[in-house]
Amino acid sequence: MDNRDYFWLVVIIIILAAAGWVVQSPKYPIVRGLDLQGGLQVLLEADLPSDQAVTPEQMDTARQIIDQRVNALGVAEPLVVTEGERRILVELPGINNPDEAISLIQETALLEFIDTGSQPLPEGMCVRTSSHEGPVRCELESGKTITDTIASPAPTFETVMTGASLRTAESQRDQLGNYSVSFELYPDEADFFADYTRNHQGQFLTIVLDNQVISSPRINSAIEGGRGSITGQFTLEEARKLALQLRFGSLPVPLRIESTRQIGATLGEISISSSIRAGVIGFAVVLLFMLVYYRLPGFLADVALIGYALLNMAFFMLIPITLTLPAITGFLISAGMAVDANILVFERMKEELRRGSSLREAILTGFDRAWTSIRDSNIATLVISFILWIFGRNFGASTVQGFAYTLAIGVLISMFTAVFVTRTFVRIFMGRSSAKLQKMKWLLGV
Repeated sequence: MDNRDYFWLVVIIIILAAAGWVVQSPKYPIVRGLDLQGGLQVLLEADLPSDQAVTPEQMDTARQIIDQRVNALGVAEPLVVTEGERRILVELPGINNPDEAISLIQETALLEFIDTGSQPLPEGMCVRTSSHEGPVRCELESGKTITDTIASPAPTFETVMTGASLRTAESQRDQLGNYSVSFELYPDEADFFADYTRNHQGQFLTIVLDNQVISSPRINSAIEGGRGSITGQFTLEEARKLALQLRFGSLPVPLRIESTRQIGATLGEISISSSIRAGVIGFAVVLLFMLVYYRLPGFLADVALIGYALLNMAFFMLIPITLTLPAITGFLISAGMAVDANILVFERMKEELRRGSSLREAILTGFDRAWTSIRDSNIATLVISFILWIFGRNFGASTVQGFAYTLAIGVLISMFTAVFVTRTFVRIFMGRSSAKLQKMKWLLGV
């Protein structure tokens, strides 16, 4: 064993100490989901005659817009899904102001084109426009919401036209592989827009959605015939997103509130306490098994597993991850994989000792040979987690995303504890006394 092991021991102690500080700090509380703390449930339905068709694209776009709005409330892991052909279900965990949430969900977003002269505005900037009255509300990058933080003397930008003037908008790709967004105006707006762009060439026409800048293109030439394009360094996803925002800055279909209800935690306080107690008992049984079956290596692995649990909790609080039943399930599955990684290592070590290898050689060989199996199984789990995350993101299944998050985080931390923490402990506390321990095979679980 060399000085690198002591270096890693110091690093591990610092990391675990930092994790312990985060866990006990009141600055980083555990965020609980709807099933653990209750909240608001809202059922929306298309406010159109029953004989008027509503396309799946319209309902999915409305779902995406509502999802963006409820995230502006700072709600942890909201659920926004379509139900049937004309309904959208919204669940908001721990919501404090139901009236504000309902108003935000149902209101029509305002898409505006504003004149910013020779000054382009950065994406995400919160602005005040001439067509907006009352307090200004914008979502920050952190996901928090600010309301009326723009001082009254701040400049108010002139609204040239609103999203109501747009007939359609589509993303497109030219022969060089560059993406842009083409748009078409309604005929009665085409002449006005042609005159405006002719008189303001070289200036910036900034696109604003709900007082927040989404793009700030320059007017390069007069836009005749009501057809134009927005160019820039767009990726395919960015071009599609901008086209979607231009096309459906407001809800594509009017929605009415079919029902609302405040719901309590599914589990309840008593059930939560019972679940925590069951989890602690289960974890203690696993630690006891490792200690009884693997003896000294099992004890060192137990210390590493306690560190694993501590690191997971710290990450959940720092990110933060909303703890729901699926999210907790993901963590428990990853905990099982952390135990499995240690078992693979120790079984390899025992095989080498039975073959007559020295303890030092058994330690080195055990970790080296087990690493391939640990790596492959964890990579496979990470791929599955990514697929689940994509599924949850695209279909509005936020609980699936929570499961994928906790599973992926747990797998990555388990690799760290198995490869670095357990190995460092074993190499230091067993490698230094390998000659003595070689004679006490019962202590090694052989």
